[in-house]
Amino acid sequence: MSRQQTILHAWNRAWGEGYFTALEQMLSPDYLRRSKSGNEDYPTLRKTIEAMHSAFPDMETEFLNFLEDGTTAAIHWQTTGTHLGEYMDVPATGRPITVTGASFLRFENEKLVEEWVVWDPRELLSALGIWHLGPGNA
Repeated sequence: MSRQQTILHAWNRAWGEGYFTALEQMLSPDYLRRSKSGNEDYPTLRKTIEAMHSAFPDMETEFLNFLEDGTTAAIHWQTTGTHLGEYMDVPATGRPITVTGASFLRFENEKLVEEWVVWDPRELLSALGIWHLGPGNA
């Protein structure tokens, strides 16, 4: 299995199905996820994934673009799902969501040690009817 296939499989098993084995096998013990909202180690990320999976149990990610150069990879991804459980104190709406973003990964000894993720949470909130992405809210 290629690195791209391994990553996509691990993400969809964790985020979309709630199974973490493939993701845990891919991560370094020192794994760190960096984003605009701060840094997360794996235990913190797992709680985030569990909350998202509970709210969007049919989540699925596809890679729109995948570039790899040695120990680094850049991924332009898109995630879809349906709001079927409570999220951020918002009861299930049944609404479909689509969120896009990018992740930049660094590997050491074939293990993922660092991820930088960029996405706009307003895209998700807009799909749920919580935030309007029209003019003046950008």
